[in-house]
Amino acid sequence: MDLTVAPNPFFWNAAFVRDFYAQLAGAPVARVVLGELVCSKRLPFWQDEIPQAIETLQAAGKEVAVTSLALITLKRERKLTADLLGLGLPVEVNDLSALHHIPAGTPFWVGPLVNIYNDSTLRWLVRRGARRICLPPELPIDSVALLADIAQAEGIALEVWGHGRLPLAISGRCYHARLHERAKDSCQFICDADPDGRDVDTLDGQRFLSVNGVQTLSQAYACMADHVGRLREIGVSALRLQPQSVGFAALCADYARLPEGRMSPDALVGNLRAAHPDMQLCDGYGRGGAGASWRGRALYR
Repeated sequence: MDLTVAPNPFFWNAAFVRDFYAQLAGAPVARVVLGELVCSKRLPFWQDEIPQAIETLQAAGKEVAVTSLALITLKRERKLTADLLGLGLPVEVNDLSALHHIPAGTPFWVGPLVNIYNDSTLRWLVRRGARRICLPPELPIDSVALLADIAQAEGIALEVWGHGRLPLAISGRCYHARLHERAKDSCQFICDADPDGRDVDTLDGQRFLSVNGVQTLSQAYACMADHVGRLREIGVSALRLQPQSVGFAALCADYARLPEGRMSPDALVGNLRAAHPDMQLCDGYGRGGAGASWRGRALYR
């Protein structure tokens, strides 16, 4: 089992993106997915960093893929999607409409925003050309095990969401703009003020969700440290880690030690607590319970 770095869903400036992927080149990860996942309006601010990031990561021995948008709605977004194949890298599909631009039989990857809950869907995607699939994070491990058996029989790689805020929904409406009383078309890119998403509280002040432009995320960070042994046993080939603005290289190093037995789940969680004292953790979906629960205990009371 190795590590895949998910596409960064947040809005970071070009200099930060450049430094992030330069540092990631030295991290113990096998592959990295690049590109804009959430909002095409952000892309012009940092897209010139993508070629250098690809070159740097490949020179460090990483496999690199590019992501489609999670929601393709505009003509220019369709063109952006059609142009992805021209980069000569695997395309990761996070909106099934992207398949319109990928010829049948051309290998591609599938991201966790595509709903794959049963064997028929998985087999259809494999027949269409899928060679690597990251399952949606809400699947319990018992269901992952059934799909992992099929993936092994089909000869494809299967990934599970290992760490990061859970991607819950994509909307046509921009929550960040609305919070600041701005229209979506004149948002002034206010989402850059929250490099890891903006927490949303309930009316009684309880932390609940996080918003990232048009995306809704969990407030808690999924952490599958307790489940790595089982996931490896059933044939999951990689854990997927979501980028975060602080301490990501150290986080990757800790997760890389788990499958090798060089770090215990408790030690990894202890490091997370020490480095990020405000970070709430969850693993409820993997246990077949409420997604926001942690180690079988309710996170919110």
